[in-house]
Amino acid sequence: MQTRLFPKSARGKADFGWLQANFSFSFGNYQNPEMMQFGMLRVLNDDTIAAGMGFGTHPHENMEIITIPLEGGLTHRDSMGNQATVSFGEVQVMSAGTGVQHSEMNASQSENAKTLQLWIFPEKEDATPRYDQKSFDLKNNLNSFVNIVSPEDKNDGNALWIHQQAFLHLGIFEENQTITYDIKIPSNGIYIFLIEGEIEIENQTVNERDAFGIIEFDSFEIKTKAKSKILMIEVPMRYN
Repeated sequence: MQTRLFPKSARGKADFGWLQANFSFSFGNYQNPEMMQFGMLRVLNDDTIAAGMGFGTHPHENMEIITIPLEGGLTHRDSMGNQATVSFGEVQVMSAGTGVQHSEMNASQSENAKTLQLWIFPEKEDATPRYDQKSFDLKNNLNSFVNIVSPEDKNDGNALWIHQQAFLHLGIFEENQTITYDIKIPSNGIYIFLIEGEIEIENQTVNERDAFGIIEFDSFEIKTKAKSKILMIEVPMRYN
């Protein structure tokens, strides 16, 4: 097993007035050759978007894009004809594939929106673009991980799916819980992003907004030191 702590203080930052952004990996004007990606996970942006503001229409291609609202919601419009608001408790996926244009605006005219957005390289390029979103009940699944995203060929219908052998789980855990995670695909790695709380992994303390990477393992344990909200990202570490 190999592990690495990624402290929140090491993230890149940007302040555009309407957007307060934190970058786990190189993005935009933040370029760090030592933090380009974790396996097939290319982007994890932690954004606060001012009321009535957002990202105007812009293009993407050959990327699996996952948006997780933490507070408030975003109004999504795209060139496929989709228009929807994704709010706290929901998750959105968009497979950009051969190319798509979209915009994401804060759905509120009075409150900030806080979101996580992830980009994952697809296992096959030039797929037909697609969009989906789904609600997940974390509060009634306290102290357990809820599968929010899985590969298309391993999806049980309860999670969203993407074109990659990646699994995303989200969970809320009370203090003094011990959670065991078994790897789904042996060659994959794990990138844990702690949204809230304090946890311990392999005798290392992980604080709010820190991340923790693990490779070359079969299973590991997480111990919660406080009530915690955890995002678990299992991704291939290289192209097959």
